[in-house]
Amino acid sequence: MPRLKTHDEALRLRLINRAAATVFDRGAAALSLRQLAAEAKTSTTAVYSLFGNKAGLLASLYEEAARLFVVRLGTVHPTADPAYDVIRLGIAYRDYALANPHLYAILFSDSLAQFEPAEEGQREMLEMYQPLVDAVRRGQRDGQFTVELAPEVVALACWATAHGLVSLELSGNEPPGLAIADSYERMLRAVVTGWRTAG
Repeated sequence: MPRLKTHDEALRLRLINRAAATVFDRGAAALSLRQLAAEAKTSTTAVYSLFGNKAGLLASLYEEAARLFVVRLGTVHPTADPAYDVIRLGIAYRDYALANPHLYAILFSDSLAQFEPAEEGQREMLEMYQPLVDAVRRGQRDGQFTVELAPEVVALACWATAHGLVSLELSGNEPPGLAIADSYERMLRAVVTGWRTAG
């Protein structure tokens, strides 16, 4: 009779989600492997077996947050209208953040202030950025966007707009009387329109 595999993917994801919630609420310094194991109703041996140590757990947190973000952006398939694809990617960005605020914070806040992504994590960051760059590049080729700046620069400006709006919304720092949810897509459209006519 084969032995049951108790340190499986389901446990790994459960530990990652609990750890992400802890880091989101109290910061990385508050993350205790012993406490995490108790909350997940497993052993510290299981945690060490799956992640090696706290640094390994933090790296896995980042990698999982990035992987899910890439998956979400990957649902935005290119169309014949690259400018609208940029807007759709911005909407997907917000959808991910609202559905997974703890994972979004792992990627884009100072939750892991002492954590430097390994080479693998840096590659995943490029994967998150690439669909937007590709959409802008297609838009430049089709005459929709200015060609006086590199597509990476235009993409970064669009990304920064989405990031800023979403961060304000998640933090509750929207200006009084202005709900980002009510006009998020229109604001993205305004940014895209600006890049259509810039230069």
